Order: sequence, then C-alpha cells, then structure tokens
Amino acid sequence: MNREKIHELLRIKGSEKLYGHAQRVENTAIELAEKYGLNEEKAALAGLTHDYGKLLGHDELINLVQKNDIEIEPIMLWEPALLHAPVGAWLLEHELGLQDQEVLDAVRQHTTGSGKMGLLSRIVYLADFIEPNRRFGGVEIIRNLALKQGQLEQALLASIEMTIFSVLQKGRLLHDASIAFRNSIILFLREKNLEEKHGKG
Repeated sequence: MNREKIHELLRIKGSEKLYGHAQRVENTAIELAEKYGLNEEKAALAGLTHDYGKLLGHDELINLVQKNDIEIEPIMLWEPALLHAPVGAWLLEHELGLQDQEVLDAVRQHTTGSGKMGLLSRIVYLADFIEPNRRFGGVEIIRNLALKQGQLEQALLASIEMTIFSVLQKGRLLHDASIAFRNSIILFLREKNLEEKHGKG
C-alpha cells in the first residue's frame, strides 16, 4: 500500500491534530524498527495508519460494526476510546485493500495490547505511547528505555502498567487484553532471567 496515499487521506479527512500524531507515530515506529531489527517500511505503515478509525465519529464506528458484523468485544461499545482500533483495521482491509495481517494486527491491538502480540504490534503500541508530543509524567523514562537503552520489554511493561493505572483511576472499564498483555511481558522477563541465571551457572 502506498504510504503517500494514506498521508493524503489523513491530511484531507482528519484533523491537524490527528494527522500530526499519525506522522509522529510513523517516525517513532521507524526509529524503533531500526533499533529492533524490524522492516522499517512495514513499521512506518502500521504507525501511520494506527488511528485510521478515528477519521469516523463514534456513532459511525458503531454503525459500521452493526452493518458489517465486525468482530469486537462487547466492552468496546461501552468504552468509545477502544472502538476505533478494530474498526480501523477493518476499514484498512475492506476499504483500502490492505492485506498485511501483521499491520492489521498492529492497528487492531494498539489500544489494549494483547497476550499474543508480535514485534510489529509491540513497536506500534510503544510508538503511540512515546511519540515526541507525549508529555505526561514518566514518559521520558519509558522513552529512554525504548530508544536509548534498547529495553523494549521493560518499556512496554511500564507503558501498559501506566495505562492500566490510569484506567482504574478514572473508573473506566479495563479490557482483559490489557491484563493479558501485562502478564505476557512479566512471564517473558521472568523466563529470560531464569535463562540468564542458568547460563551463568
């Protein structure tokens, strides 16, 4: 898929804020892909399109779900911030003809995470979290972990835990996938530590 076409669509249909964010996530995804040995073009496309569903309003997203039987979890109907991810992936596939399942998964999973995320999905999740205009407390530490120290899993764990804490503080519904994502990272890090200990022994 031609990234220039996506740039044009986002520039014309989206707000200046949305388009600027998409560009920054695109560039951050490229930077992370270079650091972690991932195809940079694929990372750029996934980063650029991750919020494609936000070109539509919440009611439009719900109508698309109902008319096309798009598979979503019921919790997403109660949390509008989550709905744009799976519907965005559906739009990219069915309206723009995007067939790359890794890219579609990255778009689909970028809000909640998942217990079974590939490297591209993890990079897009993190790129969305640490893009240069993010200014909230703690983001610089996570940015340094990911970009300077090269500790992808530690940066992801800090990101999802911060997100979960924020969701709980606001009294909002917490998606099961976010818990599964957190647990999968912790298990990965524990297994890695065990392997390192056995290796040293």
